[in-house]
Amino acid sequence: MSDNASSVAPEIMSAMVAANDGSTRGYGDDVYTQQACEQLSKVFEREVSSFLVATGTAANALNLAAITKPHGAIFVHEMAHVHTDECGAPEFFTHGAKLLPLTGENGKLTPEAIERGLEDFPQGVVHHPQAQAISLSQVSECGTVYSLAEIEALSKAAHSHMLRVHMDGARFANALVSLGCTPAEMTWKAGVDVLSFGATKNGAMGVEALIVFDEALAVDLQFMRKRSGQLLSKGRFLGAQMGAYLKDGLWLDMASHANKMAALLAEGIESLPGGRLRFPVQANQIFAVIPKPAHKALMTAGAGYYPWGHEPDGVSVRLVTSFNTSKEDVAEFLAIATDAAAAA
Repeated sequence: MSDNASSVAPEIMSAMVAANDGSTRGYGDDVYTQQACEQLSKVFEREVSSFLVATGTAANALNLAAITKPHGAIFVHEMAHVHTDECGAPEFFTHGAKLLPLTGENGKLTPEAIERGLEDFPQGVVHHPQAQAISLSQVSECGTVYSLAEIEALSKAAHSHMLRVHMDGARFANALVSLGCTPAEMTWKAGVDVLSFGATKNGAMGVEALIVFDEALAVDLQFMRKRSGQLLSKGRFLGAQMGAYLKDGLWLDMASHANKMAALLAEGIESLPGGRLRFPVQANQIFAVIPKPAHKALMTAGAGYYPWGHEPDGVSVRLVTSFNTSKEDVAEFLAIATDAAAAA
């Protein structure tokens, strides 16, 4: 189970087919991209600079490069995606800035962790990289969601030391519906400076947006995007995806469904003999320990998910639901696991 393996939402696929009818201007200078950027400003309740790219890795790396100098450093959680799963892209795009991992429960940074990081790497000492930003993953790599109060506290702590705040929003919509707040409340109103706004993991074929809340940062990003190879010749297909994604709240409906399926799946796993959750399930990711017989039966049946380490009492796994995960999918998964666990 993974939202990376899911299909493209029909509404988004149809929009791409429609955009394929005829010709239009290239490199994002088209009506589809312009309308998508206008929609993004409406979503965030203010004028924002937005730049469409094809991957989340590019979105994160470019955003971090916009707020960090080569001799700088970025505080991240030790499990953050930008630290463990981007193959050095943030360091490459920033021309050498260092990611400084910090500890924190349930995959979250805390203001206290940032203060400790600054004590270990004090500002102004020429031997240390200079901390210039923090990056927080919303949803975190443990499937947890930062509350508005937590984002505000982190932003306040960062800004008090002149650090910029980046939000990795690969699963932004899932976090948003989990909190029941507005996009503005979860970002710029809480102190976020730049956002990687994800759509690919929530039904799109491949489109993300760099959202910049400080216009001063937007000046160079248009050139950085081109230099990175992320200014697509036929950019209208990115614009068409993002426009359809945002239209009539499709993105929120898809995320809400994925979260509901995750909650249903988590409830079933907890009812398994020997099944337990490793972290609270607050969006569409489940980190759980399932009995070894259940894991073996699921693998034999063709289930697809990532083992996430081994525990003495079972197998640690990551399960991710998507917009097209059905109740029948969840029921079948749990039935196989339940039968195997009961027979052991």
